[in-house]
Amino acid sequence: MTLVQLSELAGVTVVNLSVLKNDRARAVRFSTLTAVCDALGCQPGDLITVERAPGVAEAHDHGRGAVGA
Repeated sequence: MTLVQLSELAGVTVVNLSVLKNDRARAVRFSTLTAVCDALGCQPGDLITVERAPGVAEAHDHGRGAVGA
């Protein structure tokens, strides 16, 4: 599917989809995410993954470092 086709199905501009596709987005509106998911017949988790930066604590660490945890 092209960005133009997805744009037409989702009602989201090609420019906004291009920003998302090329990993230049700083944020995603829930309405955009919902529209894309509706158009593709998927769930948000099918489109988004979380990549932690090196040195960033995991959620189960509760903000504590490895030493003395």
